[in-house]
Amino acid sequence: MQKLIKSPETLLKYLVAGILIAVPLYPKFPFIRIPGTFVSVRLEDLLLILSFIFWLIFFFPGIKNFFKNDILRAIIIFLGVGVISLFSAIFVTQTITPHIGILHWFRRIEYFVPLVLGMTVIKKLAGNLNFFFKIILLIIFFAFIYGFGQRYLSWPIIITQNQEYSKGVALRWMSGSHINSTFAGHYDLATFLVLVLPLVITSLFILKGKLTKVFLAGTWLISLWLLVNTASRISLVSYLIASTFSLVLIKKYKAIPIVILISIGFIGFSSNLQERYGRLWNVVRERVLEIKILDNLVADDVYAQDSEEFLFKKDKPSPTPTPVPVFEDRSSSIRLNVEWPRALRAFSKNPLLGTGYSSITLATDNDFLRLLGEVGLLGFLAFLLIFVNFCTALLKVWPFPKNFEGLELAFVAGISGSLPGLFLNAVFIDIFEASKFAIIFWLLIGMTISLIDKNHE
Repeated sequence: MQKLIKSPETLLKYLVAGILIAVPLYPKFPFIRIPGTFVSVRLEDLLLILSFIFWLIFFFPGIKNFFKNDILRAIIIFLGVGVISLFSAIFVTQTITPHIGILHWFRRIEYFVPLVLGMTVIKKLAGNLNFFFKIILLIIFFAFIYGFGQRYLSWPIIITQNQEYSKGVALRWMSGSHINSTFAGHYDLATFLVLVLPLVITSLFILKGKLTKVFLAGTWLISLWLLVNTASRISLVSYLIASTFSLVLIKKYKAIPIVILISIGFIGFSSNLQERYGRLWNVVRERVLEIKILDNLVADDVYAQDSEEFLFKKDKPSPTPTPVPVFEDRSSSIRLNVEWPRALRAFSKNPLLGTGYSSITLATDNDFLRLLGEVGLLGFLAFLLIFVNFCTALLKVWPFPKNFEGLELAFVAGISGSLPGLFLNAVFIDIFEASKFAIIFWLLIGMTISLIDKNHE
């Protein structure tokens, strides 16, 4: 213990390891309830606060040095727009409950804390990357074990998809339902896998050693089992895009068809996914068929008006046609008819600053529309600026194989390659608002930034 106190770098390493383990694996049991919402303060929130205070005491570089990084400046701009949006929402549009909106803004700050922790911990101690990579693999393994237990051993499921469930109510898996593992919902788990699976795949094709490759291949397969059993249609597409892009970044072109074929093979074993894709196809097909039927009816009416047969038969009673069954996909219907229009209405009220955090409830199922609705065009552009600056930093070390090797190459390519898939997921899921994903995402982005800085110096 005395060695840890004398070595703040080592203590920071274990604090970050604690965050990396606790956030995805510890179920979302409430610790302190917040009146007016079913969001709660949880134990991982306290761990993040403790880690941030420790970082401020021992590692904060000072204001001048802190603002040297373009990505950190973009984050400050985004949070600053959020403050202005809050004032506007409280005093101008009056569209939020003040304390709820402020807590939502603080939650955004909390999500970015791991980024500076990740940047610092990789910069300060050599060899930390290998340590954290092993932890990521262990997290996937334990998530698989718990997900397997949920499906076949009736292990409890803790989710936060409505007010009653968010109290920590234990549920059980039922046939045809989704696997959540230790995450708050199946979408959270699926998006986490879209983030880490490209890292596992790039490591599989880069790292040496038969035992290492066998272990990584096994991790990839159990991750695929988890992803398929989340039954998230968009996440499977996102995963294929992210994995393909990651392999392109490390120039492993021949591996792309192998990864795609094995992945599609796994998808084929899921009757739940086949049913969900089939339901989506039926909706599209029926909508198209409905349009064709209407077009034909209009055309028949036009030509029939000039027909003697039409004039002769028009007075005869005709049987009432049997209604065409309506095929509906619940997820798509909620997005198109409720959540997305609500966000667009909020954006139309105040296009520059939106109607404030929490003003369009906890779900929009489109992170980009949520940004526009809550913090307006200014907040939307400020958020995109973070990723523009990150991609600009990546270009400084392009091509990756010339500037990185081994695990560093796999890490930078895997995390960078996941971004297209994650952006696609963000069109249908509020991924950057989901704490279990967002905290880990910004932590890994921070580590990637530190690797870029180290190789660009």
